[in-house]
Amino acid sequence: MIDTHVTIEPSILYLGTPVVLISTINEDGTANLAPMSSAWWLGWRCMLGLQTASKTPQNMMRTGQCVLNLASPQQAEAVNRLTRLTGTPSVPELKQRLGYTYEARKFETAGLTPIASQTVAPPRALECPIQLEAVVAARHDMMADDAQVAGLISAFEVRITRVHVHPGLLMEGHDNRIDPAKWQPLIMNFQKLFAVSPEEIVPSRLARIDEAIYRMPDVDRAREEALVPAE
Repeated sequence: MIDTHVTIEPSILYLGTPVVLISTINEDGTANLAPMSSAWWLGWRCMLGLQTASKTPQNMMRTGQCVLNLASPQQAEAVNRLTRLTGTPSVPELKQRLGYTYEARKFETAGLTPIASQTVAPPRALECPIQLEAVVAARHDMMADDAQVAGLISAFEVRITRVHVHPGLLMEGHDNRIDPAKWQPLIMNFQKLFAVSPEEIVPSRLARIDEAIYRMPDVDRAREEALVPAE
């Protein structure tokens, strides 16, 4: 068989990931809200790839808390309104070149409603169908092997402490399962926003495994979490 692939060097490899609006607490106690899409989950942990000097990771390092508000296609315009805004009053040079401007009132600008969380200080975004309260478990430097960019990018490991889901997303007959045919995440695909199809392409062999088998100790640990104010 002849290989018809071509070898290319794209500047980015954003091959399709869900859009997350991360809410954190600023130094003055106000809320920051920022869109990102470099996120992936395993169990009740999530890895978040962020520019270390940005307001969101700075808030996360200071307080150890955040909320991951997962956007659906219905929040696409809210995501766009937040794009290229920063919560840092003195806009860094790189972000200036990218056209970012300072905005303190992120929730209001996005047209989203802040509501209280149960285990962390940052508010949730009411309109987002899934909201994950979280605490920072670890921070890992990325690209540390390249002197030109070392220290600029970090991967934050966060532990989920509460999961809030719109009831319309639940699988029938289950209190703790999200129906993948009902949950339609907003996807960032090479800087463009897409929805996903609700149709299953083929029956998944993996789906024959009972979800409960994957349950990890973090789920039970989260039950003991109480509201911990940000410092």
